[in-house]
This record gives sequence, C-alpha cells and structure tokens, in this order.
Amino acid sequence: MILKKIFNFYFEGFRDMSPRGKKLWLIILIKLFIMFAILKVFFFPNILKDNFKTDRERIEHIEKQLIITNEKK
Repeated sequence: MILKKIFNFYFEGFRDMSPRGKKLWLIILIKLFIMFAILKVFFFPNILKDNFKTDRERIEHIEKQLIITNEKK
C-alpha cells in the first residue's frame, strides 16, 4: 500500500513535469550512468579479485594492510 503511494507520487510528479525538467532529469540520469557504470569499469578495477584467488587470501591481505597502517601512526 505505501509502496504504491510512493510510486504514484513520483510517477505523477514526473508525468506533470515541464519539458525543461524532463531534460534536466535525463542529463542527471546520463551522468549517474557514466559515473557508476563506465568509470567504475575502467578506472576502479577489482584489484583484490585479480591478485588473490580465495576470500581467505583477500581477508589476510586487508588485515595486514590495516595493521601496517595503524603501526605507522
């Protein structure tokens, strides 16, 4: 019931929006897509998954890095 009200609120708001507002939302959605889909793939690779085979190896590496960082302080 509440989800339907929330959906209708946004649906009616976007439907009654001016053409300028619709264009601005389109620009916002394109920017979000670029930031989260494209930039993540090319600039933020999953280094842990590439360098370590198992979850246990990843955990141990992170623990070591945290200990080293805390010892330097």
